[in-house]
Formats: sequence, C-alpha cells, structure tokens
Amino acid sequence: MKAIREAYGETLAKLGIENKNIVVLDADVSGSTKSGMFGGQFPERFYNMGVCEANMIGAASGLSSVGKVPFVNTFAVFMINRGADAIRNSICYPNLNVKFAGAYSGMSDSYDGATHHSIEDISFMRTMPNMTVFSVCDEVQTSKLTKEASEINGPVYLRLSRAVMPKVYDEDQSFRAGGSVTLKEGRDVTVMATGYMVHKALEAAKELEGYGVSVRVVDMYSIKPIDKGVIIRAAKETKGIITLEEHSIIGGLGSAVSEVVTQNTLVPMKILGIKDTFTETGDYEQLLKKYDLSAEAVLEAVKELIPEKSNFKTA
Repeated sequence: MKAIREAYGETLAKLGIENKNIVVLDADVSGSTKSGMFGGQFPERFYNMGVCEANMIGAASGLSSVGKVPFVNTFAVFMINRGADAIRNSICYPNLNVKFAGAYSGMSDSYDGATHHSIEDISFMRTMPNMTVFSVCDEVQTSKLTKEASEINGPVYLRLSRAVMPKVYDEDQSFRAGGSVTLKEGRDVTVMATGYMVHKALEAAKELEGYGVSVRVVDMYSIKPIDKGVIIRAAKETKGIITLEEHSIIGGLGSAVSEVVTQNTLVPMKILGIKDTFTETGDYEQLLKKYDLSAEAVLEAVKELIPEKSNFKTA
C-alpha cells in the first residue's frame, strides 16, 4: 500500500521527464502535496506561489496561454474556497489547459478539523463548465489518472487523499474520462462509490454476500463526465442503488447519479455521505464511522432498500 499523495508526486515527476511543457505550482504546501518531488527534479519549472491560491491559479492561466501544462497544487478545501473566482473565470470560462490537484480531500486531514476538511469540492468542480473531475481510490488509479489528466486538453480536477489506501487495481487496468469500473457483479443492489469509499463498499459487499445479498460494486472514479450507461444498467438490473462518498450528500456523487436515474429509469436510491454539517477533528477511521461512511452504514441502507432481504442482523 502507498499513500495517494506519494503516488501522485512520483507520477508527476515522471511526467515531467516525458513532457517538457509541464510546469508545477504549489501554495507553500509542496511537502504535503508531494509536488515537491517534481520541484526537486525540475526547479526551473516549479513555482512556490506562497499562500496565495487565487494568484497561483491566475499565474497558471497565464502559463497555459503560452503553451505550458500547469499542475496546480494545494489542499482541496483551499483550492475551491480561496480559488473559486479564478477557477471559474480565469480557467474554465476560457477553457484553459490547467490541472488542479486537490490534496487531502474529504476528512483525510483528519486532525485539522473543519477548516481543512474538503466536503464540497466535487459539488463545486462538477458545476464548472469544461471541467473534468476524477476521484481516485488507490495508487495505480492515482498514477494512471494523473497521466490521463495531463493528456486531456482542458481543465481537470484530480481529487486526491492524504490516506494510505489498499491496492484495488493491477498495473494493466486502464481508466478514461467518462469511465467506471465494475469491481463486483451483483443482482440485488448496486453500490456506487468513489475515492476511499470504494474500499468500504467492497467490505460491505463481502459481508452482505454472507447474508445472501448479491451486491454489485462500481468504482465511479470519473465524476464528470459520468458513466451514464453503467448507472442506467444498474437501475434496470438491480433493485436499488446506494452511493457512497466522502463528501457532502449535496451536489456530489449521489447527486450526479440521481440526476441520471431520474431522467432515465427510476429505481430506489440511498445517498450515503456527510449530512448537511461541518465535520470534526479526530482519528480518520473514527470520523468515517461517525459520519456513516462505513461498511455498516451500507448494510443498514441495504436493509431499507430491499426489505425482503433485510432479515440479517448487524452490530
């Protein structure tokens, strides 16, 4: 297992060898985001902009306009809250080729509390015209989607975590904008998860199999564009859909999936995520459990969605 930020930093440094037009900007947190790995190899293409997120994004727009491929790095919460105007008007409106790496997303910066937890970044980024949004769940996916982002001509948001995540994918797995991966087939219910919650979904599916509940697990790594086909098939082929995300239930993966469902084939849904609240400081796994981002929460949601199979007990 490898921390997501380590996998990102290593990949960014490798891409710097392959593409001389890649430049990297950081808001004085390069040791945390691991963009400093790129800076160590290519100091002439690395810019520490200080704690000036909006200015950093403005500089990236200028670099992009002369043919560079800027990767902009800071914590996800500061990216969108301090850089919102620049993201919208300086990057997305002119559709510039800038990549945003939002580190420490969700509650992965657990002990720093509400000011550092990013629970609204998917919602903001996916509403921006021209923006592609990726959310990663392991080191292989991080590396592959960082490279994919560098090859897309336009704004891309990479949602990255601080956490060490179990490996899900082999090196030969491919990923693309608008794609998803069905990690497990099932006929009773579909769990669509993204980021660190993919692991929780797989845990829940394994436990539910023991109760005779057949669970389909889908990794929705591309939030925008989203894989409409896999959502429609799940709505037609299973009895309900549960979405699971380390993000607010307002505007995130659950909202994106429900938008597809309501316009195509209706099916009962449960959206599991952080309720309309700010989050607290504490141990990461304990925080996930507190805010119902756990395998147990998925089990309870299954009980409500398919009551005919709800005769199992959970702790």
